[in-house]
Amino acid sequence: MTGLWILPEEFHDQIRELHALGYGRNRIAREIDKPPVSVSRTAEHLNLTFDRTQIQAATEARLADLAERRAMLAEDLMSDAEKLRDRLWRPAVVYAFGGKDNVYTEEPVSEPPPADKRALMATAATAVDRCLKLVPPAAESGADDAKSMLGKLAEGIAALVQESEEP
Repeated sequence: MTGLWILPEEFHDQIRELHALGYGRNRIAREIDKPPVSVSRTAEHLNLTFDRTQIQAATEARLADLAERRAMLAEDLMSDAEKLRDRLWRPAVVYAFGGKDNVYTEEPVSEPPPADKRALMATAATAVDRCLKLVPPAAESGADDAKSMLGKLAEGIAALVQESEEP
């Protein structure tokens, strides 16, 4: 099956030359206008290997960029949540359309009505939830480790008590 992807011999010298110049698989594929998988299989057939350190470095850089973008988005979401929560206690304008003529009315109030507060709080909670999914908080103060240690200590004490009670 590997033979199906190996390019004809007319491309072998060109692949060797471009490989010797330090071209990567994708660049060689573009140069000779062939699929990258064919270049990979042909290079393998010709006992040529590609240096993957640059690919690894580029992948790590992209992952770091994505982590930074997630952190920035999480920061924006937390800021949005704070702004929404702040609106819970600020003056607001309540409005309505009503009557047979569908008349618009509005009234300033000292703070939003309960239904609006519930909607603001739900939206803020969603923003916080998304923020935490993008950038989970750092591990807690070791409480789980302490619980585990105390559990093991209790098991040890129970085993000692059981041993002392045996005839």
